[in-house]
Amino acid sequence: MTMDSNSMTMPMSDPNPWARAMNNLGMTGQPLLPEFDPNLRLVTGIAPMNPMMPGLGLAPPPLSQDVPIVKEIIHCKSCTLFPSNPNLFPPATRERPPGCKTVFVGGLPENATEQLIMEVFGQCGEIIAIRKSKKNFCHIRFAEEFTVDKALFLSGYRIRLGSSTDKKDTGRLHVDFAQARDDMYEWECHQRMLAREERHRRKMEEDRLRPPSPPPIIHYSEHECSQLGDKIKDDSKFPEAVRVLLTWVERGEVSRRNANNFYSMIQSSNSHIRWLMGEKAQHEKEMEEAKDKFKTALAGILGQFEQIVSVFQAASKQKAWDHFSKAQRKNLDMWRKQAEEIRNMNNEQLMGIRREEEMEMSDDDMEDGPAAGSKDTEDSAMSQAEALREENDSLRCQLDAYRNEVELLKQEQGKNQPISSEEDSTHSQQLSFLQQALQDMQKQLLKMREELNQREAELEKSMKDKQHLKNQVQNLKAGLENLQTTHTLQLETSKRDDRGSEQSANQVNVMVSCSQEKEGPPEKNPPSPVHSERDASLVGIISTFLHVHPFGASIEYICSYLQRLDTKINPGEVEALLSRLPCTFRQELTGVGASLEKRWNFCGFQGIKST
Repeated sequence: MTMDSNSMTMPMSDPNPWARAMNNLGMTGQPLLPEFDPNLRLVTGIAPMNPMMPGLGLAPPPLSQDVPIVKEIIHCKSCTLFPSNPNLFPPATRERPPGCKTVFVGGLPENATEQLIMEVFGQCGEIIAIRKSKKNFCHIRFAEEFTVDKALFLSGYRIRLGSSTDKKDTGRLHVDFAQARDDMYEWECHQRMLAREERHRRKMEEDRLRPPSPPPIIHYSEHECSQLGDKIKDDSKFPEAVRVLLTWVERGEVSRRNANNFYSMIQSSNSHIRWLMGEKAQHEKEMEEAKDKFKTALAGILGQFEQIVSVFQAASKQKAWDHFSKAQRKNLDMWRKQAEEIRNMNNEQLMGIRREEEMEMSDDDMEDGPAAGSKDTEDSAMSQAEALREENDSLRCQLDAYRNEVELLKQEQGKNQPISSEEDSTHSQQLSFLQQALQDMQKQLLKMREELNQREAELEKSMKDKQHLKNQVQNLKAGLENLQTTHTLQLETSKRDDRGSEQSANQVNVMVSCSQEKEGPPEKNPPSPVHSERDASLVGIISTFLHVHPFGASIEYICSYLQRLDTKINPGEVEALLSRLPCTFRQELTGVGASLEKRWNFCGFQGIKST
C-alpha cells in the first residue's frame, strides 16, 4: 500500500524534543552522508571503490558505542514516545542488507493505525510505502537509505496513544533492518550502473595511454613495387621499406611474374649490410678516439694534480712552513691531504684503464694461441657442416620444385594431346632439360652428403682427440700429486734415517775413542761430505728428484725445484754438495756442439752394487 507522505504530514505539538534527539545523533537538517549528490548517487571526496564488492552499500558507518546518546520524550499530536532505560543494553539489530531502504517495526499498539505510523516515522524522511500486519508490526519503505538510520533511533521507545493507559493503546517499538526484493533490485541496478561507469572510465584511460598503432601496410602493386625498390636503396627510408617488403613476402605476394623484382629488392637489402657494417666500424672508431682523448685528458689532469701536490709539499718544508701562521698551516695541511686523495683516486682510474687494455691484449694473444686455433678449427668445421646442411635443404627444395614442374608439364601434355609437333618437340626439350637438371642436382646432393659425412667424421675425430688430451692432463695431474706425496714421505724417512745415523755415529765414535785409548794414538778420519742436517735433507730430496728423472737434470732445473721449498737455495751451493758425493751423483755431458748440456744423474744404487 503506497501513500504520499506530503499529503499526510501532520504538525507536531512539540517538535523541540524531536529536534533535540536528532541533534544528539547529528541528523538535523542534513543527510548522514556529506556531499551526497542524489542525482548521481555518488559520494564526492571518497576514493573509488569496486561497486561489485559484496556487502558494499551507501550506508553510513555505525555510531561509536563510546559516545553517549541522550534520548528524550517525544510528543506527537496523537501519541507520546518515552525513551527506554539508558542503563539497559541497546536493542539488537540484524546485519544491514546492501541498499536497505525498508525497516521492520514491531511492538506497535493494537489500536495503531497507518496514520499514526505516518505521524511517528514521517519525520525521519519521505515514506514510499507502509505494509501493516494484523499482528502489531509493519514494514516501512523509505525513499533514501540514510533515513533508515533515523528510524532505527526510535527502536526501544515506549509508545502511548493519547493519555490512555489501556494495554491496547501502548507498546514498545522495535525497529530493525528488513530485506526487501525491491531494495535489492534497485541496489543491483545502481551497482551495475557504477560498474558500467567504471569500465567506461578505465577504457577511456586505456585508450588515452595506448601507444598509436603503426601505419597500415600498403597493398602490393607493380607501381608500389618499383617505388619500394627505390626506397630500399635509400639509407634513410630503408627501415620502413624493409618492413613493407617483409609483410609482402609473408602475405605470399611472390609469384613467377614478380619473382625477379622481389629478388632485386632482397639483393638490395643484402647490400645494405655493408653500409651497416661500415657504420658500426665508424662508431667503434669514434669510441676508440674518444677513449684515447679521455686518456690523454686524464693524463694531463693527473700531471696538473702532481704539480699541485708538489707545490703543497714544497710549502710544507721548514724553509717556507715557518713563515705561515697556525691557521694557514692547518688549511695548507688539509688542502694537501685532499689534493693527494684526489690525485690517488684519478691515478687508480687511469691505471684501471691501462690494466683493462693490457687484459684485452692478453686475451687477444690467448685467442691467437694453439688452443684458440683448435677451437677456431672446430667452430669452422661446425659452421661448414651447418652451411652444407642448409645448402642440402635448399637443393632438396629446388629438386622438389623441379619435380612438381615436371609433373605439371606431363599433365598438361596429357590434356593437350592434339598439339602440333613443334610444341611436342619443345615439351620434349624442356623435359630433357629438366631431367638433366634433376640428375645434376642429385649428383650435387650426393657430393654434399659425402662432404657432410667427412666433416662429421673429422668433427668426431677432433672431439675424441680433445677428450684424449683431457684424460692425459688429468693423468699428469694425478702423477704430480702422487710425486708430491712420495717426496713428503721420503723427506720424513730421510729425516728419521739422519737421526738414526747420527745416533749410531755417536755410538761408534764412543767405541772408537775407547779402543783408541786402549790401543794407542788415534788415526785421523777423512772429513764427512755432509756437514749439516740441511745438507742431508737436500741430498735426500735431490736423490728422489733425480731418481724420477732417469735421463738426468741440469743444475738450474734442480735448483728451480728446490727453490719452491726454500727460496734461499742457490745453484753454487747445490753443485758443491753434489760434487762432494761422487759415489751418489755423477755429472754427464749430453748433446752435440751448441746444444751441449751438463746433466746430473743419480748413481747411488750402482755404488751399492759395486761395494
